[in-house]
Amino acid sequence: MKEEPGTAGEELHPRRPKEECGIFAVYGHEDAAKLTYFGLYALQHRGQESAGIVTSDGKQVLEHKAMGLVPEIFNEAVLDSLKGHIALGHVRYSTTGSSLLINAQPFKIRYSGTSLAIAHNGNLVNASRIRSELEDRGSIFQTSMDTEVVLHLTAKYLKRGLEEAMSETMARIKGAYSMVVMTEDAIIAARDPNGFRPLCLGKLNSSYVVASETCALDLVEAEYIRQVKPGEILIINQNGIRSMPPRTSLRKSQCVFELIYFARPDSNVFDQNVYLFRKKQRKLLARKFPREVDLVMPFPDSGNYAAIGYAQESGIPLEMGVIRNHYVGRTFIQPSQSMRDFGVKVKLNPVKELLRDRKVLIIEDSIIRGTTARSRIKTLRKVGARKVHMLVSCPPHRFPCHYGIDFSSRGELIAAQKSVDEIGDFIGLDSLGYLDVDNLVKPSDNTREERFLACFDGKDTVRIDDRFTKQ
Repeated sequence: MKEEPGTAGEELHPRRPKEECGIFAVYGHEDAAKLTYFGLYALQHRGQESAGIVTSDGKQVLEHKAMGLVPEIFNEAVLDSLKGHIALGHVRYSTTGSSLLINAQPFKIRYSGTSLAIAHNGNLVNASRIRSELEDRGSIFQTSMDTEVVLHLTAKYLKRGLEEAMSETMARIKGAYSMVVMTEDAIIAARDPNGFRPLCLGKLNSSYVVASETCALDLVEAEYIRQVKPGEILIINQNGIRSMPPRTSLRKSQCVFELIYFARPDSNVFDQNVYLFRKKQRKLLARKFPREVDLVMPFPDSGNYAAIGYAQESGIPLEMGVIRNHYVGRTFIQPSQSMRDFGVKVKLNPVKELLRDRKVLIIEDSIIRGTTARSRIKTLRKVGARKVHMLVSCPPHRFPCHYGIDFSSRGELIAAQKSVDEIGDFIGLDSLGYLDVDNLVKPSDNTREERFLACFDGKDTVRIDDRFTKQ
């Protein structure tokens, strides 16, 4: 049942922005399934609804997928049953397609004697139009996810050979896609020409690994080689690795929210270390917004790294003003409405003696809808915080995202409806400040033109299919 904003259930699982997927693939390793399991474990933050692994021994393709978290879905017996030296894995959070097992990835079909499996991160903005065209010509779709469009297009062009089929498919689809396609004897990695979402290549002895983030390579002790280039197709098979260069050259549009929020701090995405980027952000925030407060604090865990740079630059003590309960699972019993205050504190509980009669500065990475922050600030007031200020290390989110993040309509974004002062009043703050776009991109190793900032400035680079956009 969907709960109304501000209910106890929302406080247990707050509506933070979520990314669609994480991808991990292995070619040429005898323990491909187990390596993929660990790779998905490292990428669990990119999707918690479902997970799956498909393997091949060169002849037979096997699969296992289910709803839930990686360690809930896979055990030793399941992984032992997934034979083969090739594997493709996926963790999913749905931004298109319902949260159902039928939509879990990797998605696998068999067409004209060839098995094809695909794992995709991102959103295709013209998927509805292509799907309608294919259905008019007799294609039958089994799921509601845009990823299946890619497989149908690839099958359509398969008589030209798999490599040419992938190239033709990429010429048709628009939007954000980092994806890996697997056959009985190869994996093919591809990234959209704008490079919205990350995808990297690594090597483990004589095996190749492809992953959404480098933290997954670290866990399996694979050596990072490089990013998959925007628009590039990488073919990995028994002949080694070969690159097909982009058919078209477009301006890079790397999603800056990967660096601000989504990626793990120990990852490198877009050839930049996430942890160091975030520290630089917070230092700029400290220079722009000095505050006379007693302590700087985060809301764990997403706010932990947000507060470190600010505290170091300002010299104000960093404290953990609220403590997270790490044992609140997905199946935790929801408190009733009469137990609402209990629900707020199940996950985060304030340290009353630390906060009482203190002037507090909270550093956050983003405010999307504002309801969760409002409830948390109310809790701090209850325990006696004298002043509560908040600084956000990115600009206000005023525009929806159509490329794999779950705020796809302006009605979901508080900054699209209210001014900064009004947001501060709604949340219950004494002051609120946001980092501006110019300072946001200063810590970047890339130019402003190479960062995709549409959720802040509304400047989109890809035309959206009207049938795709939520109103």
